[in-house]
Amino acid sequence: MSQSLLSRLSDDFLGRCLNCQARPLNVCAAFDPDELHAMERLGPETHFTSKQALFSEDEPARHVLNLTRGVVRLYKLLPDGRRHIVGFALPGDFLGATFSDRYDYSADALTTVSACRFPRDEFLKFVETKPNILRRMNELDGRELHLARNQMLLLGSCKAEQKVALFLIGWRERLARLGEIPDILPLPMKRRDIADFLGMTIETVSRTLTKLERKKVISNVPKGIRLLNLPRLEDLVWER
Repeated sequence: MSQSLLSRLSDDFLGRCLNCQARPLNVCAAFDPDELHAMERLGPETHFTSKQALFSEDEPARHVLNLTRGVVRLYKLLPDGRRHIVGFALPGDFLGATFSDRYDYSADALTTVSACRFPRDEFLKFVETKPNILRRMNELDGRELHLARNQMLLLGSCKAEQKVALFLIGWRERLARLGEIPDILPLPMKRRDIADFLGMTIETVSRTLTKLERKKVISNVPKGIRLLNLPRLEDLVWER
């Protein structure tokens, strides 16, 4: 029997490079075997426990991390002290690959996390002479830009129900990239995390999820959401 997607997001790392399940999703998909071997020497496998920080905003950007297992919360602190979540990273995402000397956001683990951690300067030197890798990085940057545009839509003129529907649909699509669409959509983040991501209050998020459940669009279950009527959820996005 195959493991559930939630356990796959949280399990220990299964292997390096050639055996890495996240490799088709990230920049390493562009590497040939010799380049993979060189990358393996460049950065060790690193593990983080739930709630542990991978790095913090404004810290010197000494490393880049290639996420291979788990879910990571990305956030910025606003001048008034409030937290704004800018995204949730999944296997295949590259973190900290900034050309700035300092990280411009914080990252901490929502589940057990595994990542390949490379010294930033050595990694940038390694990839700058490899056009195939730079092309792959540009493709991933384009994907991140698409996700950023979606978030702008989330935080725009949408009503609460539309924002939550868009979040659930987008999260499902991202998990589908990992090769499995489960009956129950795992949500390792807390309701407060979703609220901070969507620019809503936790009370509004909870009320909206309850409202969607009453409409028989979803069912709230421990550690996730069961999608009962995906077409109806998609229709809600465009209602005015």
